[in-house]
Amino acid sequence: MFDPTGAGDTFAGGLMGYLASQETLDEAALRRAMIFGSVMASFNVEEFGTERIQRLTHDEINQRFRDFKRFTHFEEIPFERAVEKVSGSKFQVSS
Repeated sequence: MFDPTGAGDTFAGGLMGYLASQETLDEAALRRAMIFGSVMASFNVEEFGTERIQRLTHDEINQRFRDFKRFTHFEEIPFERAVEKVSGSKFQVSS
């Protein structure tokens, strides 16, 4: 299999780069790092290889980070209720 986008590598680089830039590594920093990695990978898949990444500006990264945060903020749906809606029956865990 050949992955011409490198999105996984870009995600990992964004995540690790963000964590390396932080003075404190806590849950909040890890959450922001995951978003940052996703943001960087999202630019990478817009074009072949690293062409899009090479033209990025800090403003574009910051705007996408804000957009990503806004787009992904939602209320939780209890898993059991979601499964019930899909399957029409109560969720049961078998042992």
